[in-house]
Amino acid sequence: MNLNLKDKVVVITGGSKGIGFATAQAFLEEGAKIAICARKEEDLKKAYEDLSRLGEVYYEVVDVTNSKQVYDFAEHVHQHYGVLDVWVNNAGNSGYKKGEEYDDEEIDFITNLIFKSVVYGCQAAFRYMKQNGGAIVNVASLGGRCATSGKASLYGPLKSAVMNLTNTLAGEYAAWNVRVTCVMPGFIATERSVKSVGAAKLQSNIATTILRRPGRPEEIAKPIVFLASDAASFMTATSVEVSGGRCMTLNPLFSYEKKEAEERGESISSYEARV
Repeated sequence: MNLNLKDKVVVITGGSKGIGFATAQAFLEEGAKIAICARKEEDLKKAYEDLSRLGEVYYEVVDVTNSKQVYDFAEHVHQHYGVLDVWVNNAGNSGYKKGEEYDDEEIDFITNLIFKSVVYGCQAAFRYMKQNGGAIVNVASLGGRCATSGKASLYGPLKSAVMNLTNTLAGEYAAWNVRVTCVMPGFIATERSVKSVGAAKLQSNIATTILRRPGRPEEIAKPIVFLASDAASFMTATSVEVSGGRCMTLNPLFSYEKKEAEERGESISSYEARV
């Protein structure tokens, strides 16, 4: 399948690590030129060294919660490459609350990082895509479908807002041939996520996932690349879940237990009668 991404200019926010880095790598492998941003210059320099072996890379330190910095970044990318074809809003954080209740500072932090940054990114991209069309891909979360009760209880509602914003802006940008789509990752085993949840929580996540494992960053990167490509030219105002089937069935272990019963020589009808 020809994705027609060769020499396309792709912006990826939060592109120095995890899903963002894997996405940058995947676009480079398709022949695209990329621009990445993150808050820490040290991380960006390391990512640049690794990614530039695959193709052309531009990077800049940007705080995506600062509208001016986002708009300036878009302008600099356009000046550097002369065009802007794809924008991936990937930067984000779970935004845990410190106590039982969120305070004003915590609410502002998580809202700015998860929602406002996507608004700024979409608007920045559209300024330059109005000329030649383009694709915007927002990274939401399975939390947009399944509530995240507890320490990150605002994460899910704000990711739901990102999904709604995706559809809203798809309707606003369509006449200029700008598509807006969204991916909803489940639990992805990045270095940061594995450390933050701990072993017990990781096993709990796996137990509710039909594929019985966490995802890998590249397994989110590939759907993002697809949505940004000509292969998805009739897709807009849609969110694609990439979660391994987490929280989709009340008995996610059923098929595995059934297979084990088969291997023991137990009849399928007697096994299904028991469960």
